[in-house]
Amino acid sequence: MEPMSNHTSLRIGGAAEIFALPRDLDSLKNIHLNLKKSNIPYIALGSGTNILIRDGGIAGAVVLFRSLKKIETLREEDEFIFIHTDAGALLAKLVRFSQEHGFSGLEGLAGIPGTVGGAICGNSGAFGYEIKDVLVALEMMDREGIVSWRRAEDIAFGYRKSGIRPEEFILGAEIRLKKDHAEAVSKRIGEFLRTKRERQPIWEPSAGCVFKNPPGTSAGKLLDEAGCKGATIGEVEVSEVHANFFVNKGNANALDFIRLMELVSLRVEKRFGILLEAEIKILGREIAD
Repeated sequence: MEPMSNHTSLRIGGAAEIFALPRDLDSLKNIHLNLKKSNIPYIALGSGTNILIRDGGIAGAVVLFRSLKKIETLREEDEFIFIHTDAGALLAKLVRFSQEHGFSGLEGLAGIPGTVGGAICGNSGAFGYEIKDVLVALEMMDREGIVSWRRAEDIAFGYRKSGIRPEEFILGAEIRLKKDHAEAVSKRIGEFLRTKRERQPIWEPSAGCVFKNPPGTSAGKLLDEAGCKGATIGEVEVSEVHANFFVNKGNANALDFIRLMELVSLRVEKRFGILLEAEIKILGREIAD
């Protein structure tokens, strides 16, 4: 048993019955084969950002991808550069790689925590950038353990979501960036990071944005105008800096987090007639009575 509070940015979550940390692709294949033979359900996890694991933990296995983290340049074509990144590489490391080499296309993703695989599954984005816009192809392992490449255009990406199924593993990705100057890329990244630091409580434990932005407006604005900033249940608080961030003030639990989600979404619905949709993924089971 492994407490998932040790592996999520919220520092919340019950224990996983099985916890696996593959060293490489071969060990991942062996883990997958053994889980399948034993009919054990599993989920893939990167850095545990944008995720809430219930207090009853995970029935089955959690496979942590952090050891699969290589990033390398593949080739150049005209003004474009093609890069391969493992799914377990930190998104921040990939952004830094593009910054150091003067490659453009990822600047708006600066400051988003988590791994590349997690960013792809949730189609992470900010400031008009989305990771789907630079994807060429994905290396995937299906539920049968078969590894293949899929074109990004064949995967249904949407706002903060993708068509990748929970039982599929993203192993890596090929991305296409545009050649630029390191100074210009660094300048844009710096501007985006300054904006984030001013507007988001990045120094406190959170899961990022809790709700998706409804069409034509932002969830944070609606929550703010509905008087939700500072609302608290247990040790979970709606941030005073950004109302779409819930922060763990010490020893919070998932049940209180979900109750706070319900409370503030009801306030927004009553005032604006808009039903907010969760952006974070909620996994696991409740504690049995």
